[in-house]
Amino acid sequence: MVGATGDVGRQVCTQIVERRVLPPTARLQLVGRAGGASGRAVHGLRADLVDAYDEHAPLLDVAHSPEDVTADVIVVAAGLTPPARTGADPDRRVLAATNGAVLAEYADAIARHGSGHEVVVVVTNPVELGVAVMAERLGRHRVLGMGAWLDTLRFRREIAVELGVRRHRVGGFVGGQHGEDAVPLWSTVRVSGLDADERARAVAALRRGRTLDALPTEIAAAKDELARVAADDMGAAFDLIDTWPADLRLVTRPWMTHQSGAKTPAGTASATVDLLEVILDGREIVVAGQVALDGELDGRLTGPDGAPHRGVLGVPVVLGPGGWTRVLLDDLPDDEARRLAHAADGVGRMVTASTVREGSDASAAPAATGDPMPSGRAGAEAAWVATVHGLDQPGTLTALTGVFSTRGVSFDSLATEPVDDDGRAGRIVVTFRATPRRTRALERAVRRLATVRSVMVEPAPGAEFSQGGTAR
Repeated sequence: MVGATGDVGRQVCTQIVERRVLPPTARLQLVGRAGGASGRAVHGLRADLVDAYDEHAPLLDVAHSPEDVTADVIVVAAGLTPPARTGADPDRRVLAATNGAVLAEYADAIARHGSGHEVVVVVTNPVELGVAVMAERLGRHRVLGMGAWLDTLRFRREIAVELGVRRHRVGGFVGGQHGEDAVPLWSTVRVSGLDADERARAVAALRRGRTLDALPTEIAAAKDELARVAADDMGAAFDLIDTWPADLRLVTRPWMTHQSGAKTPAGTASATVDLLEVILDGREIVVAGQVALDGELDGRLTGPDGAPHRGVLGVPVVLGPGGWTRVLLDDLPDDEARRLAHAADGVGRMVTASTVREGSDASAAPAATGDPMPSGRAGAEAAWVATVHGLDQPGTLTALTGVFSTRGVSFDSLATEPVDDDGRAGRIVVTFRATPRRTRALERAVRRLATVRSVMVEPAPGAEFSQGGTAR
């Protein structure tokens, strides 16, 4: 969890543990910045989560550098967030200028030191910029922005409330750009229990004779009206939103929530953890997310030169354990196609103006981390020997083997030796093969086990390393 101590990051960590998304033998890495407030706070966050959820919390690890980020799934929520107060309208250009450098730093580190199989969920705004930066370095199918899924859940709720049903009975997606250029895809709306004719009548009633062409003007007017009403009575402003059509409520309700000073960390975190559950469970499901497209919408969305659209955009996709695989979007009505093209153009201009590439050099030497282990390439496996002093009690070996199995690392050998003189601890010697970075993660995870007193990991005898860390 990159940005673990921010408003959203803390909520994501809490919901991961509370909803038991990870088993106790899995690892949740809390990432902060060395030397800053977050670098100190991650230690406190770890202690707080253990206090609250000790019975089922996963192994909690702390990292302070982009080079130390190592996981199968990475959530990126670091960077600047817009102020939550009345009259403060989030400026995406300011967010892009500030957060682009943060996103690039983490993307470069993951690309250089990661396994090459990480799935990244981007929360940092502008989420489209985060997807563009990460996808360029890591591969587009491994990166998903959660903004469109959050908008989708909000859209489904607004429809459900008006129809008097539970949200889980409503299908449908929101695409485009997260925020005011979100595109409610009314043509994808489905309601459990309604046949095609009944659904068409229900959607027509919900839309109130409007098309999406009018939505931008309606949003601008609604924000002006809400600002006037909220100046005297914030509750009246939220009551006013309830009188508007569902697609207008989709955009204005979270905007008003931010204006109230509350921010939206709980909803954002819940949508993010929904996506994590899909990825970690190994199943496939259709969600909406910001992804880097490369012509998948050919015939439905084209660039200004008539070529298939290439760039980041929110669309319905199939998401699974390895990332997203394909786009699922039928031919669109004209108003939806126009709004989606407008959003694509806006995202393209923002990404072009904001992407930070100057000064990055993929061939530069990795930053020193102070770790005595060779830093090496992620794909260079070597042989290691881990000597673990663990309490002589049931569960010690089970916990140790669980750490290795959940990370896909097999033992070459495992041997136990007699207990020490105090009669409480014994020595376990494990040999295995892994990359240096995965080995560091294993060492940290084993050290966190309650039944482990100490752990020392060294290169196996005869395993030498070249300058780049490659075993030879």
